Amino acid sequence: MTRHSIAGLLTASLLATGFAARAQDGVSRLPLGDPKFPIAAAVTVPAGYATSYLSGNLPDIANPDAPKGTVEAYGNTETQTASVLAKLGATLEKLGLGYGDVVSATVFLVGDPAKGGAMDFAGMNAAFSKVFGSDAQPNKPARSTVQVAALVLPGALVEIDLIAVQRPAALKNKSK
Repeated sequence: MTRHSIAGLLTASLLATGFAARAQDGVSRLPLGDPKFPIAAAVTVPAGYATSYLSGNLPDIANPDAPKGTVEAYGNTETQTASVLAKLGATLEKLGLGYGDVVSATVFLVGDPAKGGAMDFAGMNAAFSKVFGSDAQPNKPARSTVQVAALVLPGALVEIDLIAVQRPAALKNKSK
């Protein structure tokens, strides 16, 4: 049995047993235990979808009066996450995609000096929850979050990259 047929059987099994979240355009999302948490346990994308890999993005300056290269210049983790997601959202839009098309995210967090060097997971998740798993945009990506020692931009606490998929044109045309 091939990997694709195993994935297909697993997806069909999950759909039949009611464990898969609402499928949108053939993409299925397996919910995590907590329905309020903004990520899926797994996302399955059927063959034929176009995949876009969005490079990691860093935050924009939030406070131009703060010293250059400081956390104060970019804001706390929540502020930086919102900035990064806005930039990624603009890239998605240029590709004809939206947050609902995102199937995977990797979040890199630097320990916040204001939190004794611990990453501010709650701050990141607060901003992340506004664009993923919300009433306005219910689709949730699979996600990994890791703490790193530093990012290439001094003062940055957050970098995020995304993977998004687009339904094949042939399928789009059939649904109209």
